[in-house]
Amino acid sequence: MTQVSMLQPMTEPLPVVSLPTGELEAALLTLNCEAVFVQWDLKSPAPLNNFDIVVPPYMSSPELLRSLDGVKAQLIQSQSVGFDGVAENLPPGNVFANAASVHETSTAELALGLILASQRGIKHFILSANQGTWAPARYESLADRTVLLVGYGGVSQAVEERLKGFEVNILRVARNERSTSNGQVHSIDKLHSLLMIADIVVVAVPLTEETEELINEEFLAAMKDNALLVNISRGRVASTDALIKEASSGRLRLALDVTDPEPLPDGHVLFSLLNVLISPHVGGASSAMLPRMAQLIAAQISQMAKKQNPLNVVLRS
Repeated sequence: MTQVSMLQPMTEPLPVVSLPTGELEAALLTLNCEAVFVQWDLKSPAPLNNFDIVVPPYMSSPELLRSLDGVKAQLIQSQSVGFDGVAENLPPGNVFANAASVHETSTAELALGLILASQRGIKHFILSANQGTWAPARYESLADRTVLLVGYGGVSQAVEERLKGFEVNILRVARNERSTSNGQVHSIDKLHSLLMIADIVVVAVPLTEETEELINEEFLAAMKDNALLVNISRGRVASTDALIKEASSGRLRLALDVTDPEPLPDGHVLFSLLNVLISPHVGGASSAMLPRMAQLIAAQISQMAKKQNPLNVVLRS
């Protein structure tokens, strides 16, 4: 019989990670993660009382986090970058991390797609083709336009990287003025003067008390005639009434991946306007999401194994 010396190090127990889908578990298994995976979507009673990491479902309501009441977890790992509504619903004693590094690339791709489609009249051509009509027309270029990035976090920086080959002039504005390797970031008090000279305005800010209805009548009135507004942040960053007013007049063009309310009700007036392009909040929803999300969770598991602080912590309740 083999005897185990008491001087031999004890094997550390594997971390216990709850995942909302089997698909995410399968992606993690391909990365050879050493963990115990438990499937839990937070919509049913918790299968265990203790977890190392809990991953809520993607795009779920923050109210679902109340299911964590009575459950102990070292980390709540969101699958989204935004975390509006989390503080109000996360039970005390939890550490919450967002999904920075997962969605920036896909969201920037969609933003660029919305810009190109709006500038080059793709909606018009599709509608004409669906009617069996050949309808040539001259639309705006992207080249030589001035693009204003409102908010300069990871998404806006990814948008800028993708715009560099399109021969545009890029302006940046954020809460605080600073210099970056890409150029100057202006402070928010310069916003309206910058809106007056921008041909395309891309808004990518978190939803906070400061940014709710940032895009209001005053914001839109400051924009140039026929300018394009692209909202890839949150629907409540914009006043829907103000958007309808400006778009219905034909003075401005809109490209919206987010709306308020969301989902936008069937038959909503914004759907009917030819100068409005809407995608149903799918900025991060691409084939890149699953493997990148799995990589982030794997990195968090590795951080725990090394007794290091988790990545992307944005809130402690």
